[in-house]
Formats: sequence, C-alpha cells, structure tokens
Amino acid sequence: MKIVKAVCAPGRTGFYFDDQRAIKAGAVSDGSAYIGEPKTPGFTAVRQAGESISVMLILEDGQIAYGDCAAVQYSGAGGRDPLFLAEDFIPVIEQHVLPALIGEEADSFRRLAEKVEKIEVDGKRLHTAIRYGVSQAVLDAVARASHKLMCEVLAAEYNTEVSDRMVPIFTQSGDARYDNADKMIMKGAQVLPHALINNVETKLGKDGQLLKEYVAWLRDRILKLRPSEDYTPVMHIDVYGTIGQAFGNHNYEAMADYLGTLAEAAHPFMLRIEGPMDVDEREGQMKALSALTKLIDERGIKVQLVADEWCNTLEDIKYFADNRAGHMIQIKTPDLGCISNSLEAVLYCKEKGVGAYLGGTCNETDRSAQACVHVAMASKPDQMLAKPGMGVDEGYMIVYNEMQRILALTK
Repeated sequence: MKIVKAVCAPGRTGFYFDDQRAIKAGAVSDGSAYIGEPKTPGFTAVRQAGESISVMLILEDGQIAYGDCAAVQYSGAGGRDPLFLAEDFIPVIEQHVLPALIGEEADSFRRLAEKVEKIEVDGKRLHTAIRYGVSQAVLDAVARASHKLMCEVLAAEYNTEVSDRMVPIFTQSGDARYDNADKMIMKGAQVLPHALINNVETKLGKDGQLLKEYVAWLRDRILKLRPSEDYTPVMHIDVYGTIGQAFGNHNYEAMADYLGTLAEAAHPFMLRIEGPMDVDEREGQMKALSALTKLIDERGIKVQLVADEWCNTLEDIKYFADNRAGHMIQIKTPDLGCISNSLEAVLYCKEKGVGAYLGGTCNETDRSAQACVHVAMASKPDQMLAKPGMGVDEGYMIVYNEMQRILALTK
C-alpha cells in the first residue's frame, strides 16, 4: 500500500509556548498571561499560543493517516530546538519531507522513521517537532495498510508485547495545583499532580516551606477524598530546578536534608521530585543529578529523583541512564524527534534498571497523545503523561480512553 499524496494543516495545541528564561527571571503572571519581556529567541511574548502542524498521508485506497507536529511548552530552553511556529515550518515539511514519502510503500514503520530521521535541510536535522509528527503519520499509515493497531505494529517491529493492562497515568495540574488535585483524586489518577513549582519565592519558598506545606496538604487531601484505601497514588512534583536555586545546585547534603522532610510530609505515599536542580548544561546536570541520586540512596531517603532538563534526546537519555542520574528519566516525546526514539528510550531505561517515564508536554495535541499511548502500550513504561493541556479532565480522558480501546481490541 503506497503513500500517494500528503497534505499539511496548521493547528493549535492544548496549551501555550512559555518563555522559561523570562519566567525564571521574574515575569509576573497576570490571569492566564505573563507580564514581562521575552528572553528566549523567537518569542514575541512570555506566553503565546501553542501551534501544531497536522501531517496527513493519503494511501492508495483513500485511507488518511495522520500525525501532529508539536513542540514542548518550554521551547528553546534546556538545550531544546527553537520555537515551533506553523507558518515557519509548513514550507519546510512540504519542500523537504513530503516528497521523500510520496510513492513509498507503507510496509515498515522502522524503515520509514529512519528515513525521516536522516533528512537534513542546509546540513541540519529537521526540527524535533517535525520528526515527531511525521513519524506519527508514518506509523498510522503502516497500521492502516496492514490492518493493525499502531501498538501492534510497534510490538511486531521491536519484538515486544502489547501490554495487557493500563500503564499508570500521570496528570498535571498547572498552577491550579489545589483545585486540579481534587479532580485527579476523584478520577483515580495513579500519579499526580506535577504542581508546576517553577518559582522559589512564590511556590517553593526560600527555605522550601511553601512546597512542604503543599505536600502535606496533598497527602491529607488524598486521604480525605480517595474512593477507597486501595487508592495509593504516587506524588510526582516538578520543581524546575528551584530546590537547587534555594539550597545550592551542588550542596547535595542540604538538598538531601530538604528532600527528606518532603518525603516525611508525603508519607504514606511515594514521592517523586522532578528536576531538583538545573545547572544549565548537560554534563554538569548529569553529574549533579547522579551525585544527589547516590546520596539519596545511601541515606535511605524515600524519594525518587526524575531527570528532565538537559536530558532531551535518545543519546542524552542513554547518557543519564548509564550514569544513574536520577531514579527515573522523563522521555519528553517531542524532544526526541521520531516516536521510534521514544520507544527505544523506554526499552533502554528498563534494560538499565532506571524508571521510564513516557512524558511529553501539555503543549501537544489529542493526536500526538493518542500516538504516544500506542508507544506506551508497546513498551510498558512505568508511567505515561496525561496530555495535552493543564485542565486534567481532557488530557486524562484522551490517554485513558485510548488505552482502554487498545485493551478491549487486543483481548
């Protein structure tokens, strides 16, 4: 079954592009907007509408396979590719990507994904968002041509088995960390709440007291609202390097002491802390996170550290996993380019005994989230992000329902 035509359409994402540098530098939130000057190249405002590009591949029999190109909320930060705007990148896809796919047989996802990965423009690889969306469309095309589910195609080509159970879903609250936590608990989210702790003064607290109070509140809220005693979710909080800002990026003893108090506040629930520090470059980040992980283990502190910043590509993930920089690694799907890289990253983490978190961003689309569910069901990570958006209900629904469809169809 050949790909005979291809079309692009501009789209919106489930959230926004945020200038992380400007926010860390003190941009002030004003309702849903931020007031301040952008600091990352390409941004015209600290927060601006998220954009996507839908890539549609038309097969010989008229079926239409599609995927959505999308980039992370904090584009241009932490070593990532620049801001992804549809107007700028639709011409790139139309001129350099689609001609390479038209006429191809939709018979092998791995072969076509590798072809997409190798395309270069002016000596540079395609933007990660392009590789991300086009590879989704390619996977869908192969699945439609072979009359299989996308996860079944992946399992067959990567010698895995499709999961026979739900992958734990991680929901994210945005700044509505109190109201949205209630939604998560009532819906039985297995991992929660993300919490968006991205400012020392207003969210972490200079001595960490604000976050400690929130963790204690969340513990009590779960105990009050949970539907049964069997519901024991994992607390997973992303602190965007603010613990390092407050206590010193290399002051591992002080950070460990503080993390110990958070673990006590979270008891009896497991606590994960994502991005405890951000040292602004890859090797330094790996070494700092590895050192803190080792100290946490030696002291028996009941908290798991999650790698995020500066751990963007498949190569980065292998580097962090090899050096045990974190107990778990976020595989931020749009940052890895082709979704084949996300699947391989999950398998590599599992091989190394490191937790695999198939993540992504609130700034994705319904289609990219569905495609990632198929990656998750074919690779069985420890958890997967509910996406897109920060409203909880919508992203959780999209991911949960797609998993349930797969489970029903593969029984």
